[in-house]
Order: sequence, then structure tokens, then C-alpha cells
Amino acid sequence: MTTGANRTNREDHEGMCRRTLIFSFLLTRLVLTCAMSLATGHVAAEEPADVAERTTARGDRWVAEYFEAETTALEQQVFEGIETKEDWEAAREGYRRQLAEMLGLDPMPPRTPLHATVVGTLDSPPRVPDADGQTEAEPEFVVERLHFQPVPGLYVAGNLYRPKSVSEPLPAVLYVCGHANVVQDGVRMGNKTAYQHHGAWFARHGYVCMIIDTIQRGEFEGIHHGTYRYGMWWWNDRGYTPAGVEAWTGIRAIDYLQSRPEVDSDRIGITGRSGGGVYSWWVAALDDRVTAAVPVAGITTLRNHVVDGCVEGHCDCMFMVNTYRWDYPIVAALVAPRPLLISNSDKDGIFPLDGVVALHAKVRQIYRLYDAEDRLGLQITEGPHRDTQELRVHAFRWMNRFLRDDDSLIRVPAEKFFAPEQLKVFDTLPEDERVTSIHESFVAGVDPEDLPESRDELSQASATWENRLREKTFGGWPSDDAVSPSASTTAAEVTRDGVRVSVREFDGQAPYRLPYYVVRPAQDQAGGAGGERGKVRVTVLDQDAWDSVAGGLRAAFGDDDSGNKESGNEESGKAPHASLNGIRPDSERFEKLAREVRDSGTTTVLFAPRGVGPTEWSRDERERTHLRRRFMLLGQTADGMRVWDVRQLLRVLNESESLGARPYVLAGARDAASWVLHASLLGPPVDELELTDPAMRNRDGISLLNVSRIVEPPQLVLMAADRVNLVTIVARPPQSDRWRRIASDGPFGDEQRIVVEEYDR
Repeated sequence: MTTGANRTNREDHEGMCRRTLIFSFLLTRLVLTCAMSLATGHVAAEEPADVAERTTARGDRWVAEYFEAETTALEQQVFEGIETKEDWEAAREGYRRQLAEMLGLDPMPPRTPLHATVVGTLDSPPRVPDADGQTEAEPEFVVERLHFQPVPGLYVAGNLYRPKSVSEPLPAVLYVCGHANVVQDGVRMGNKTAYQHHGAWFARHGYVCMIIDTIQRGEFEGIHHGTYRYGMWWWNDRGYTPAGVEAWTGIRAIDYLQSRPEVDSDRIGITGRSGGGVYSWWVAALDDRVTAAVPVAGITTLRNHVVDGCVEGHCDCMFMVNTYRWDYPIVAALVAPRPLLISNSDKDGIFPLDGVVALHAKVRQIYRLYDAEDRLGLQITEGPHRDTQELRVHAFRWMNRFLRDDDSLIRVPAEKFFAPEQLKVFDTLPEDERVTSIHESFVAGVDPEDLPESRDELSQASATWENRLREKTFGGWPSDDAVSPSASTTAAEVTRDGVRVSVREFDGQAPYRLPYYVVRPAQDQAGGAGGERGKVRVTVLDQDAWDSVAGGLRAAFGDDDSGNKESGNEESGKAPHASLNGIRPDSERFEKLAREVRDSGTTTVLFAPRGVGPTEWSRDERERTHLRRRFMLLGQTADGMRVWDVRQLLRVLNESESLGARPYVLAGARDAASWVLHASLLGPPVDELELTDPAMRNRDGISLLNVSRIVEPPQLVLMAADRVNLVTIVARPPQSDRWRRIASDGPFGDEQRIVVEEYDR
């Protein structure tokens, strides 16, 4: 990994983004006192293996290589096939619909009454004395303190600046705020007060300007940091991002501006810095009523975010849920051919100069198709991520040029005229506010209780669910043609205590060459005896389960760690496969495993997908968090790619001469239960599923893009039960009771397709 600029963790987005790839995921949960039994798929009380000696170097290296490769692929797809203006215009509306969907705005919310309310008006103070000692007798401008509701209960506090005297409709500017935190004596003033100088300048120069609070850092304290800080990974499941709320707020703010008699509806600009910069992008891209746009420090390339680590300096409001796997020039190009100034400073650590310049070069391709390069600007000033005067002056010039046809010099600086408390809107926050909980309702999910009542209804629903899952949830998977798993190879093998333990590898997706472990009766490998025609139990391991079984697998190879070869057939007591390096041998656990396999005659396959066990990445909680966020920026999730890995394993096993013809039981516990459930529906068929402690709701389990807008675990289990011979669910009360009700209320009648087993410990 390479290190560049340092990044601080300031909540107002003024941290520097380290030029390094560090990774995130939640800290490994405390190991359950029960670990999955390898022969039965149930759980048995055991202590985890000693993992202190293990290193995550391989996992860290591979995930870094993966992010680089995926980012490069998405960069190369930008504007692919767009050669003419007609090509772009044919694709543009489709892109716009995709963007709306990725912001949670498809369908668009209804345009409910805004209930706009002006609660008070301020006159600007007299001007400072001029050179002759004279002051302005009349106020230059007035400020209206107001609020409106883009959706019922979503109160937005704002300040509307306008000239004192208005004789004709004026151009208007919507100013959207960055993450300024203005609090006095524990009372929130709203980030609009920090940016008041922009509104004052526009009003003093013949504009109407409205500055609006955001859902976080406004007079209310909503949430922009759901995945960044609060572990709300279900936002990805729902397809929710606070960027969508801010975009809708901006669109409805334009509705309000157009309702004002002082505003010329055909001359509306939008600008803002940092968070306000990115909201300017969303609104201008989606709403053609924006005549001119100046997003300041609000956009850069996917490479900067994913590979260079700038995602770590940004909260969730800065990103769409990247279902369609865009790089950010596509967002910017949706403004074309309207006037657009891309504005940034040269030392901005979270919107680096190289990314801003590269993005501008891409967007210029689209403006050239319109012969409109004079309407696209790139302004770079000296300075850090800050609201500098230089950035303001260029924005003022751009708005004058395209909203007023005025190219005169800027002679008056932007100044603050009011104390923050003068601009505050609410004396008491409304009790019916939804600002602090809007993430719960802005994007609707499906009802887990809405279950098909007949097999025909289930069959029809399943086809719809599968298609939508492939497109909206697992659209970040490579195609089967692009990644065909090569036949697995045996990397290490040993016979001991009547069982044969093989370590095999297959290509899952570059750079991941993933090991899996086959444990079978010794005589089975020769054919004709033992479990040749018996079941193959494929157990997928989460980190807890890997920690429980790894010591037993390591013990199969004896105590010699010398060599640690990557390939070759090993005899008993020789070096194990490299995936077992650093793991302390646990002979007792191996003896138990060997006994279970001998007694049952069942072949057991153990598999840890990417980021688990042999390919585990950083154990630092913060790094894991930002790793998970990087996956979302690529239109994936870490869990979604683990489902792919399980699917690939099933493809490999189906092609195996010794294992391919047998019935398969696919098993997993906790997170792995969800991985195998999805893999069973979207991969090669299996005969049985065993799910231990599966989540009843998506938000309580793994994270998959948009899945909660499509289907919940109860529907998935019914879908699986219609495709396999038997689904066994092992759960504690009261979850077991809930699963029994789903099984009995399902569309299968007296046919037992779902069996629920209960354990209590």
C-alpha cells in the first residue's frame, strides 16, 4: 500500500484523504460458544482457534488489487459507445432514470403541498461608512426566515435573501450547504447561517437567493453517517442514501422559488460547497429547470474514492447507491449542455486535483458533442478544502455571466451581516418532524409478511424476484463468460485417522484463488466404498466458524510448519497449505472431525469466501467500515461478492469427477446462512439447504444492495423451498416459532418442504 496525503476525521469534511488503500468491515464478532458441527450442520460448543499469529497481509493485498481492477474496468466503460450528440441524447434519459433510482427517487415522491411558512423578516443593517462618511439610509436587502416540507414532516429551515425593492422578476440562486456545524449553548442554528454571506452577496446584486439547511447540521440533527459511523448497513439493503433526500429537498426548493413572484423561473442557478457541492450535482443532473450550476468541491473520480481512499473523508450523503456501476463523469455530463463550472481548490484532500481534472476532461467530451465547450468551465484556485474568497468570486462571475448576461468585475466581497441566532427559523422544533427519522421511510421496503399463498403465485413471484435480484442486487457480479471457474487443483493432501483431507483451489474472481477443504473417509477416494453415493455436505464458513474449525484442519498435517508450500501433494506430517499458516494445530478438534466423517460416511466440504479465514482482511473496525463502503461505490457489497464465491464453488463442485454426481447439502450459520440461501437461488441447483440462525429481516443480517426493495428472508426461504427437496432451519426461540409459522403458512400445504429445529443454550 502507498501512503499520500494525511486525512483527519473532522465531521465537516475538511479532513485530508490519505492516499492509501485501507479496508473496512465490522470487527469480528465475539466467537459464539457454539460452532458449526461439520457433519450435521448444527452447532456444538467449542472454543475458537488461536488466531493471534495469523496475518491479514494476503487478504489486504488481494482486496487492494481487486479494487484497482474493478475501478479500472468501470473507468473504461464511461461513455462507451457515445460518439455523437444523438448517441448521448438517446442514452441520457435512461441515465437520468438510473440516477434517480440510485438516489432512492424512482418513483419520484409525490409533490405534496410544501406548506411554506415565513416566520419572520430581517432587514439588512446599514452599510459601513464609505470614503465620504456616508451610510446607506435604507436596507439593501431583506432576509425571510422560512420553512417548507418537501415531504410531509420533513421540515427544511431556510433563509431567503432578496433585494429590498423588486420591480421585475429576478434570477434566483439556490445555495445548498456543506457540513458546517453551528451550535450555540447547545442549540442548533443550522448550517445555513454559516453560508449567509453567499445569500447576502446575491441579494445585493439583484438576485433572489435561498439558502437551505440539510438534514444533518441543520436546526434538526438528522443522519448523514449511517454506514460511516452508526453501522446502518441496512441503508444499502433499502437502496437508501441521504443524498436522495438532499436531492429531493433541492428539487422542491426550486418548486418554491418558482412560486415566488420575485423570481424569473427561466433563470435559476444552483451552487454550494463540499456537501452543498455534491447536492448541486444531484439537483442539476436531475432537474432541467437549473439554468446554470457551480458545484464547488463536490465531485471527483471513482478512483480517488475507492483506490486513493477519499471515501474515508466523506459521509454517506456524498454518494448514490451505485447500482448501475457508474463513474462520476456520467453524473456531471447530465448537466450538458447547460452552463456548468466545476470549481475546486488545488490542495483539497477529499476532492483531489488529479481526479477533478480527469473528470472535467471526460465531461468535456459530451459538451463537445453540443459544440458548447464555452458553457463548461474548470476553475482551480489555490487552497485547501475551505470556502475561500477565490472560489466565491468565480461562482459569482459564472452566475452573472449566464443568469444576468453581465461580465463586469466583481467589486464587492461576500460578507456576513447577521449573528447566527438572527437567522434561526424555529423557536421550538415541530413535534411531527421526520427529519431525524427520514431514513426509515424515504425509500419503502417490501413487507416480510407478504407471502405467496399458492405454488403458482410463488412461482410467478420467484421469477420476478430472481430477475430483480440479478439486476439490482447482484448487478456487480461479473458475467459467467467473463469469469469461468477453472477446474480446481489439489494443493495439499494428507491421510490421517481414517480420513483424507484435501486442500483444493479454484479461481473465483481475480485476484482471488480460493481454497476449499474436502474431508472424506479414506476409502472413499479410491471409489466404491464409504460415501461414494452419499451426500456431500458443503459448509460455508463465516469468520466465527472458520476460527472454530481452522485448528482442526491444521492439525491434519501434523506439527511441522516448515515449507508452507502453495501446491503439491503432502504426506502426513509435512507442510500444510499456505491458507493454514499461522494457525495453531488443534488435535482434539481434528479427531472429532475425523470421527464424525468416518461414522457418517459423509464427505464434508468446508469453504471460506473472500475476506474470511485465509483471505481475511484488516481486523481494524474503522478500516473494515471503509472497505465495505468501497464495495458499495463499485456497485457491490462484500457480502454480495461472497454469494458469488459460493456460487462459483458450486460450479466447481458440479464439474468434479469425484463429487459432481452426488446430492448436495448446502449449509451455513449466521451470515453464511444468508450467503448460501442466495447462492442456492442464483447458482447451480442443490438438493438441501441447512440454515442455522438465519436473519428474519435483511436489516438484521448481511448487507446486499437494494434487496429490501425486492424480497425479505421469509420470501427467500419459500422461494428456496420450491426449488430444493428440503430446507432445514435451526434457530433459537422465538425465531424458531416465527420460522414455523412461515413454514405452516406457506404455499406447500401438507408437503413438508421446510423443517424447523430448535436449540436453546
